Amino acid sequence: MLRLPALASSLFLLLLQPAPQSAATASNAPAYTGDGNLLAPANYREWIYLTSGIDMSYIAQPAGAPPPAHSTFDNVFVNPESYRAFLATGTWPDKTIMVLEARSAENPVSINKRGHTQSTEILGTEIHVKDRGTWAFYDLPANTTIATLIPRPAGCYTCHEAHGAVDTTFVQFYPTLFPLARQKHTLSEEYLKETSSPTKP
Repeated sequence: MLRLPALASSLFLLLLQPAPQSAATASNAPAYTGDGNLLAPANYREWIYLTSGIDMSYIAQPAGAPPPAHSTFDNVFVNPESYRAFLATGTWPDKTIMVLEARSAENPVSINKRGHTQSTEILGTEIHVKDRGTWAFYDLPANTTIATLIPRPAGCYTCHEAHGAVDTTFVQFYPTLFPLARQKHTLSEEYLKETSSPTKP
């Protein structure tokens, strides 16, 4: 049995040891193939859920145009480390990974007679990654684990850079984060000019 001084010394040395990095944390960093594509994160549904949109479009529809034949949900997830950093700073750190998955809206399903539920089938997945200070978009085809880099000058880059509320991301659509960004004065100049927001720092 250790005497009290020896026990206290052992506990002190234990506290000085660095905490081991969890496997989940290590796996949340972006990883790439040799040709620059992205290894899709397998566990993103265990990440932080940010929002869902339905039938979102960034292009105005012509007057009298018919509604879409099928409604679509977009669900957005972000890795937990970046979410916690955003809560502290109001912006995204390096190694942020955001995943948008699209699912069909369905009705009726089971006892639901009104409104829509989401399909079990994923229509498409897009991944947005910040690495070495630069954002990149990747497309993840169904039933694959490799997300293909979408090269510039694709419209997703210019749209996000022109309209993203924070660091070229659409935080304006994330109801739990947008008020925080406004409070921390991290809304982009582009977004403030576009909306004539009175919250300009």
